[in-house]
Amino acid sequence: MRPVISPSRLGLAWGFVGILAFSFTVPFTRVAVGGMSPLFIGSGRAVIAAALAAAALALFKQPRPRGIQWVRLAVVAGGVVVGFPLLTSFALTTAPASRGAVLIALLPAATAVMAVIRAKERPPASFWMMAVIGAAAAIVFAALQGGGFAQLALSDLLLFGAVVAAAIGYAEGGLLARELGSWQTVSWALVIAAPLMVILTVIASVQQPPTGTPIQWAAFAYLAAVSMFLGFFAWYRGLAIGPMAQVSQVQLIQPVLSIMWAALLLREELLWSTILGGIAVILCAGIAVRARLTRPTLIPSGIPTRGRDDTGGGKG
Repeated sequence: MRPVISPSRLGLAWGFVGILAFSFTVPFTRVAVGGMSPLFIGSGRAVIAAALAAAALALFKQPRPRGIQWVRLAVVAGGVVVGFPLLTSFALTTAPASRGAVLIALLPAATAVMAVIRAKERPPASFWMMAVIGAAAAIVFAALQGGGFAQLALSDLLLFGAVVAAAIGYAEGGLLARELGSWQTVSWALVIAAPLMVILTVIASVQQPPTGTPIQWAAFAYLAAVSMFLGFFAWYRGLAIGPMAQVSQVQLIQPVLSIMWAALLLREELLWSTILGGIAVILCAGIAVRARLTRPTLIPSGIPTRGRDDTGGGKG
């Protein structure tokens, strides 16, 4: 007789599979930019993912969004389909994958901040304090790595912009997923962004024809099929099984895994500054997210309970 797996463990397991898939995004982007332009990588992978998304929506006969939902999907698309892939692709042409992983470690806290603003929540002061400290830690890390605050590299600014773009997209997507479904939201966002990404892909191909090695094309294929599409199936399935507040915190291990893959696959040297910077940012993000998740609220009977995270955020 097979042992019965509790729903919470099953949700965590699916969530971990999703985050494991996402953790290769930064290292594989670093590999792909060795033979292809960042514009081609950021747009081309979205075109392939959009084709897969359109096929899935048609296969499962999903109803179309209505009214304002299209506008909200455009916000999601702008953040996670256009903004994050393009900005990270350009940033990782010069920034090491491990450095990118440390700065992207801000994403859980940034997503929580955007969700708080969007849902008009009132989290405790500790949430805002740790969110600010985490951002400051990431900025200090980038400044020390780049030679000072006056010499923050363009790649650092692009990575910070990628975090903001993804956080906006995840927060809005999490709210919209309650209405359309989780993977459906991501799929419709990909479809909406497809015309623009096709144009950008054509422009990128004309300006700099992609001439990657088999390994670089394999990395690009992973970014398109897994990081931008299939990974969301596992991630959002985990969030759907829940408990969502618990599963969403699995995202905090993503930068740790990304740094590990950068060292193992790309042979990047792990400096103590990278390790300590990553620990500082991850701890601050974890405490900030935890502070928001455990904010006391009132149920109709007046009995205090704990707030739940229903934002459904996740990273590609």
